[in-house]
Amino acid sequence: MKLNPESKYPTRRTYVLKLRGDATAEALAGRVENLVTGNQQEFASASELLTSITSDLECDAASRTEDDTAA
Repeated sequence: MKLNPESKYPTRRTYVLKLRGDATAEALAGRVENLVTGNQQEFASASELLTSITSDLECDAASRTEDDTAA
């Protein structure tokens, strides 16, 4: 059996989600922070939250591709 060296839940993809006190299910608002990079983004809707996380994941994938190309 060969073990996969990649973690199923990599630390790079760990986020803290802080909701505003007035946030509701219909009006999600707050801040999301990547624990490894420290990047923070505020959001005013569920759509903005997902866009923020998607953007962060795409940046991570792009930087890994650049690292693989440089090696």
